[in-house]
Amino acid sequence: MKLSTGLGLLLLSVAPGAMAQTAPAQTPPAPTAAPTVPAVPDDFRISRAVAAQTVDCAYLEAGGAGNAGAMLRAACEREAATSHAVIRWAATADVIAFAASHPDGLPILLKDNIETRDMPTTAGSLALAHNAPGRDAPLVARLRASGYFIMGKANLSEWANIRSSNSISGWSAVGGLTPNPHDPARTACGSSSGSAVAVAVGLAPVAIGTETNGSITCPASVNGVVGFKPTVGLVSRTHIVPISHSQDTAGPIATTVADAARVLTVIAGTDAEDAATAEADAHKTDYAAALDAGSLNGVRIGVLRYAKSYSAPTLEVFERNLQVLRDAGAVLVDIDTAPDLHTIGAESFKVLMYELKADLNAYLASTDAAQVPSRTLADLIAFNSNSAEENALFGQELFLQAEAKGDLTTQEYVDARATSFRLAGPEGIDRMMADNSVVALIAPTTSRAWTNARDDDDNAQGSTSTIAAVAGYPHLTVPMGFDRDMPIGLSFIGGKWDDAKILSLGYAFEQKTHARRAPGEGPAVE
Repeated sequence: MKLSTGLGLLLLSVAPGAMAQTAPAQTPPAPTAAPTVPAVPDDFRISRAVAAQTVDCAYLEAGGAGNAGAMLRAACEREAATSHAVIRWAATADVIAFAASHPDGLPILLKDNIETRDMPTTAGSLALAHNAPGRDAPLVARLRASGYFIMGKANLSEWANIRSSNSISGWSAVGGLTPNPHDPARTACGSSSGSAVAVAVGLAPVAIGTETNGSITCPASVNGVVGFKPTVGLVSRTHIVPISHSQDTAGPIATTVADAARVLTVIAGTDAEDAATAEADAHKTDYAAALDAGSLNGVRIGVLRYAKSYSAPTLEVFERNLQVLRDAGAVLVDIDTAPDLHTIGAESFKVLMYELKADLNAYLASTDAAQVPSRTLADLIAFNSNSAEENALFGQELFLQAEAKGDLTTQEYVDARATSFRLAGPEGIDRMMADNSVVALIAPTTSRAWTNARDDDDNAQGSTSTIAAVAGYPHLTVPMGFDRDMPIGLSFIGGKWDDAKILSLGYAFEQKTHARRAPGEGPAVE
């Protein structure tokens, strides 16, 4: 089965028995024109365009918008290469006006499951096409207060890949298919596909993605950029369309570790509406200031040798980069014994099904009923059943499984969460680090991007996301080279609240390698 790598779904590969199967989905067509989406309410000044200019390029070429204009001009120049990467809800005039009045501001894109006061938030679903409740997620408010301006929303795998086990990474009914810019026949991975692609081609220097399992790190890796999944609870999830309060987090996708660290410094912090962030203020720091190019020297790092399912070219690149780490002074320790990955995956899948129902119902109840008639997961299932557009490529068997679950007092749920967290965290990452006296764990993030063709045997190969996702611990991917001319990343994983340490180690590696290459820059030099 083709792996639906996205929010929560990467772990399904280790628990195939937990999934009800549907008929194979059709291969999605190449992106062409924008799909039709109902208009948003008239009282929101919003324009919608896919693969259309965000800003008036002529205005910018004439020198408008100061320093910020240079970045926006770059966005104009790269527009043709990013079909379906971004769904631009922000009004052109508003973007230009903000850029002109904030010449030192930094443009940023948001995954289209993060609410803003001036744009709809659809999660890629036509059921949320009118969802514009006029509120900023706390992380958005923090960005605005720090001088960032929101260019628009990035496409995603619909419902962050949690609707179906046959879902297609990078596809949504609202945004169409976001392809990999290094090879449009291959996946951009998901579910933060648009966020990663937009950064890879230079539409914005940084974007915000979200992850439950692999949805930041996989798209960042296969598109050749940096992606950071923070400790769960470091960044607020309020007003973000949810899957799982146990595993969900937002995080930055950027061209450099330093840019990711700067954005994390802004968005991290306690939010009274999100209980998981109660300790965030006590642990957050200036992550950019904490970066140290010499941080690899003398540290012990665990190499996850038990992870063997990567492609041979990826493993060859990985071995070469292990020598880079040794040359930088790191002491590498092989770890051959894996945690119980099958049980972690199976029990975490149960958690996702229970929490999807509870958390999504709570989110829908917080929206405007006039804008979002679907008030429950059951209503969404009914909406999808009556929508030809939503059913064109795959079904909704995961939605159906979640709807059949009880509430969060059900013993099966309580036991599943306790077991999956214990095996991934205290008896997984924590034990591996303690037993081997290492400060971080490393492995390839995944192999090269696969194709979206269902009958193609070049499937996704290898992943490191599940243990960090289920434990809620930080996970960074940094470009390390190329697998048959497609980007691949190196993963750094740490313990809870080790975010600054993991970013610094990744930064030091990045300074030694500078392995990132933008799409179209020529063949890899290995």
